[in-house]
Amino acid sequence: MAENAPEEPGSAAGQPQYHGAPANALPLTASEDRQWATLAHFGGILGCLPSLLIYLIFRDRGPFTAQESKEALNFTLPPTIAAVLANILVLLPLVGNIFAVIATGIWVALTCFSVSAGIRVNHGQPHRYKLNLRWIK
Repeated sequence: MAENAPEEPGSAAGQPQYHGAPANALPLTASEDRQWATLAHFGGILGCLPSLLIYLIFRDRGPFTAQESKEALNFTLPPTIAAVLANILVLLPLVGNIFAVIATGIWVALTCFSVSAGIRVNHGQPHRYKLNLRWIK
């Protein structure tokens, strides 16, 4: 049945009509660049995953997004690791409540710093966290 199908112009004989081709993503507009950079910082409320995804997906499409998502990722990665460890240690008897308070404190601090940075970046100003390890260069 497929042998009698007409070939698409420009396709080689024996090659299927639909084949994979690399997608070339368009560069972000200035407003989109600022929007994704802002979301990378606001995503800190959920830990390092949103900024990691934004960095991996949009780093080649917008310079402001690349810079700000990398900054947000570097800032949120250590507290996220610490919060996950604290949440695991909550299961320990006797000291579990202490780790619950620590995990909550980490989340509150991360939320405050992320929202503050997101507001600044939304106004088009780059943000540098003062206490940032900058593991990802």
